[in-house]
Amino acid sequence: MIVIGNIFLTSPFPRTKNFFMKRVFFIFLFLFGIGFAKAQSYAFIDSDYIMKNVPEYIEAKEKIDKLALKWTKEVEDRYAFIKTKKDNFNKEEVLLPNEEKEKRKSEIEKLEKETIELQSQYFGVNGEYFLKRQEFVQPIQDRVFTAMKKIAKREGYAFVFDKANQSNLVYAEKEYDISETVLEEMGISKE
Repeated sequence: MIVIGNIFLTSPFPRTKNFFMKRVFFIFLFLFGIGFAKAQSYAFIDSDYIMKNVPEYIEAKEKIDKLALKWTKEVEDRYAFIKTKKDNFNKEEVLLPNEEKEKRKSEIEKLEKETIELQSQYFGVNGEYFLKRQEFVQPIQDRVFTAMKKIAKREGYAFVFDKANQSNLVYAEKEYDISETVLEEMGISKE
């Protein structure tokens, strides 16, 4: 009920103290939420672009690629040797005594097992390729992360996304790309 002079006005909606408190709370929450959203600063990087402009990364990638090529050739050569052994065995099988057949089958199975183990040793989850990649590339990735973190703190970015590596970043304005700044922070000038 509202009093204006001697006239009492009644609202069709009763206004209780609880109603006003809820209204004030929701208005405060709404304004705070808008202010919070506007206060957030966002940026993004393209780690693929950054890494391609780091000379140490290019050298490390070449070393890793050479090792991978060498290991792949070694494994492929072994599989080719096994195939030749199998083909020869299949041609001669009918002429061989049972004892010789079993010996050759066992030898081929042993070679296959060793080759699979070698392939796993080189390219498995904790294989040589993974370890070398970790050894050569991880320090460079750490430098990129450190530089990006310094920039984010200095510029007040709440979030920095990476548009490379299958991220869910669907669209981004070029003005929010800090990849060049990260390279500069790392002391790398693009030619």
